[in-house]
Amino acid sequence: MFRVNHKLLVPVAPAGERKSHLIAAPAVLFAVLLLSACTESPQKQASAPPPPAVTVAKPVKRVVVDEDEYVGRFVAVDSVEIRARVSGYLDRIDFTDGQMVKQGDLLFTIDKRPFQTTLDQAKANLAQARANLAFAEADLARGAQLVRERTITEQTFDQRTQTKRVAEASVQAQEAAVRQASLDLEFTELRAPVAGRIGDRRVSPGNLVTGGTAGNTTLLATIVSTDPMRFEFTFDEASYLRYERLARGGREMTSRDSSVVVALKLLDEQDFQHRGRMDFVDNVIDRSSGTIRGRAVFSNPDGVFTPGMFGRIRVPGSHAYTALLVPDAAIGTEQTRKYVLAVDSDNVVRMKYVTLGQSFNNLRVIKTGVQEDDRVIVNGLMRARPNQKVNPQNQTPPAPIPGSPQAKADSSASQAKTD
Repeated sequence: MFRVNHKLLVPVAPAGERKSHLIAAPAVLFAVLLLSACTESPQKQASAPPPPAVTVAKPVKRVVVDEDEYVGRFVAVDSVEIRARVSGYLDRIDFTDGQMVKQGDLLFTIDKRPFQTTLDQAKANLAQARANLAFAEADLARGAQLVRERTITEQTFDQRTQTKRVAEASVQAQEAAVRQASLDLEFTELRAPVAGRIGDRRVSPGNLVTGGTAGNTTLLATIVSTDPMRFEFTFDEASYLRYERLARGGREMTSRDSSVVVALKLLDEQDFQHRGRMDFVDNVIDRSSGTIRGRAVFSNPDGVFTPGMFGRIRVPGSHAYTALLVPDAAIGTEQTRKYVLAVDSDNVVRMKYVTLGQSFNNLRVIKTGVQEDDRVIVNGLMRARPNQKVNPQNQTPPAPIPGSPQAKADSSASQAKTD
């Protein structure tokens, strides 16, 4: 049977045959797809990417000492307020604001004329008292001869003796008045009691300066010493107990005998490059804060450290021990836990949760979680996935940390080998 079309004649199958062809079409399509999949599967397997390349390294074995960090301030060893001991008008200022001064340098001068007059008067009174004493001594000597000759009575001799003693006391009093007047005249020159940096002047020449020992004396300037400089900080009671117990165990810890070396850095510095020594730990723990005050001394030849300046100090908090360290870049974070990715013997990535310790020169102490023979991924972490095969490549171990116990041990061993 043919269906008439305007352009061509299309054969049309009977209704029954059309139904059978429609049923057979899905089966044919499935067979074609299955054949295509079987044909393309080897090609896809052949084009699968190789395992990602990562860099691995074994944990670095080092001799380290745990260190605690605290924030504190610098304070001057000597801080002095310059105040006058005598009252008078300020005559002259002999320094520039903010300059460095030496002990004994002249700073201020008070008008000396009234004090010079007082001294001259005291010297005149002393001369008069000595003259009276000389007359009393001569009169007493004559009285001794007369009393032996019974020319004068014993009472008259006793009166002359008393007059001589009064004259001696008068001389002593006038001598003290001369010394006091000399001191007052000397106090008109105010000199630096300590070496250091002086602040700005608080009073200009011509002003009346109130002196003495009362609380209303005039403050003229302040001087603070600059070298050495002290650094004060506080630490908690638990740390204090740990330091004391380790010190009693024979370890060199925070102590009061200036034997513990500490390190310090300023706010704009990256490394703890300043070295000093502990010289004081307070004898009481503050009840309100539960902390105790410690102090270290640092040399300050260039004058960078200034009283009141903030800094961070590192104090040794344990004895030297052998630890395993990995680069900080190899440590990942999963919520509150830290981990590293290690490669096993089959080159499969395994996740290991770790407990971190101190950081030393971009290396982090691993207290628990890794072994000495573990191969830790240090480069290519973004390409590695747990339970996935990788292509590990070994990394050269880093050099010992300069100044660390390990570096000192390696240096000693190398010197012994050379000898």
